[in-house]
Amino acid sequence: MIPVAARVSALRPTAVNSILAEVRTTPGPLVSLMRGEPDLPTPAHIVEAANKALAAGRTMYPDNRGEPRLREAIAEKLWRDNGLRYDPATEILVTTGGTFGIYATLAAMLNEGDAVLVADPIYDAYLSPIRLTGATPVPVRSSIVESRFALPVASLEEAWTPACKALLLNTPWNPTGTVFTRAELAEIAAFCERRNVTLISDEIYEAIVYDGHSHVSPAALLRERTVVVNALSKTYAMTGWRVGYVAAPAEFVRAMLLVLQQSSRGPSTFVQDAAAVALTGPQDCVGEMQAEYTRRRKLVSTSLERVMMPEGGFFAMLDLRDLRIPSDLIRKRLLTEFGVVVIHGAAYGPGGEGTLRVSFASGGEVLERGLAKLRHGMAAL
Repeated sequence: MIPVAARVSALRPTAVNSILAEVRTTPGPLVSLMRGEPDLPTPAHIVEAANKALAAGRTMYPDNRGEPRLREAIAEKLWRDNGLRYDPATEILVTTGGTFGIYATLAAMLNEGDAVLVADPIYDAYLSPIRLTGATPVPVRSSIVESRFALPVASLEEAWTPACKALLLNTPWNPTGTVFTRAELAEIAAFCERRNVTLISDEIYEAIVYDGHSHVSPAALLRERTVVVNALSKTYAMTGWRVGYVAAPAEFVRAMLLVLQQSSRGPSTFVQDAAAVALTGPQDCVGEMQAEYTRRRKLVSTSLERVMMPEGGFFAMLDLRDLRIPSDLIRKRLLTEFGVVVIHGAAYGPGGEGTLRVSFASGGEVLERGLAKLRHGMAAL
């Protein structure tokens, strides 16, 4: 038998992949309100830019740091949208999607025996990359106040140990829909400084916010101790293009580059050309997509009870804690008896128990049918 590394035995399929395996063996017509993939097409001018780059022969190896034009576009975007100045030559690294940006950050930062603070509940795909480095994820207890998930500094202090080298933060926060305020981030930044913790900030949902909420990058408060990870997947409906970036102090970017050079070596050159056009070209498409998600969010709120209205992203949490039924059991009954696919909150950690995550990344007839099935199932339960 071919041996398998011990660290791989600690890995688990993501919640989405586990549920997809169940879905494949479940009979009957099913409607999915599970995945975080926009059903909107990539804007035409971005596709056109990729086609032009292909026609021009932009199919050779990319600059491992990222093509200069794209790094400059990222620096321009960070200043325009976030008020952050980064040197495109030394402080920006282009990655094969946000997922690889997270992995490269962790691999460049962590040693065997280190630990990483993660909110509970949190996007479960963060946990395996932490374990692959030989480090340990440490859950931080969240709280629900007035139908909103929060991450109290007291919980951070309670979870912290000297082994904790980083805090992995997601704002807007998947799965909860919370958008951290500047005041909340200021308290978190103060904790990171006090405890000598690096803040890894996943900002992939930054453009999808509602009701006057605005995204604030933690780097605006803690630049020298923050690694910003982002991608074009959600903002520009470019999930399959696999293009993202990291912004951080130059010394750390040099370390990340060594990780990248021995692994992905970066997205294709024609993809990077299209990404540069996405960031520097017309941004009307971003506003149009946000307006569409706003309509879908309203449809969720008017169709279902117990909705914890998301401040950002395209997931809504249903609060079913008073039913005192395990959320995974509720999810399975909704799947097998009512034909609707959602994710149970406990899949993202004990802090999510008693909730369900409902995606409105897909809209139209799919969303309407899914909400009708979900409403019927919840009434029966």
